[in-house]
Amino acid sequence: MSEKHEGGCFCGSVRYSTMGQPFRAAVCHCRYCQLRTGTAFGISVYFKENKVIFNDGACHIFSYETESGSKATLSRCANCGTTVSWRISLDALNNLVGIAGGTFDPPTFWYELDREVFTRSKANFCQIKSPESFEESPIYKPVKRDDGHLKGGV
Repeated sequence: MSEKHEGGCFCGSVRYSTMGQPFRAAVCHCRYCQLRTGTAFGISVYFKENKVIFNDGACHIFSYETESGSKATLSRCANCGTTVSWRISLDALNNLVGIAGGTFDPPTFWYELDREVFTRSKANFCQIKSPESFEESPIYKPVKRDDGHLKGGV
């Protein structure tokens, strides 16, 4: 039997279960993840679509296009607003669902991090150990640096 892990949003309305080990688990320091989480980084735990099952909890979907033309679609609990999962239109992430690493039930951080990306915008106080570390990302190459609105500008 495959390893099963469960998790969900803050209020418990949205629940999910995953089967097996993740395809990838990474810390991302990009401005999109910093703004999505409201903190210094995001933890993305990616599974193949057929390894994730969601309950019928109501989600709000929020989509945006990155400055390089990729599309990100976030699923947030309609009740408490927790971002639980996302999909990104990149070939390397095709057929994968990203799960917010902190939403797993205890032991919350059961997975091994294998990558750290966008260290160019990493907070000085972050000391993360991962086998791979990149100033940008090996699968997503921005056309330009983050726009002003992603740096707190207007």
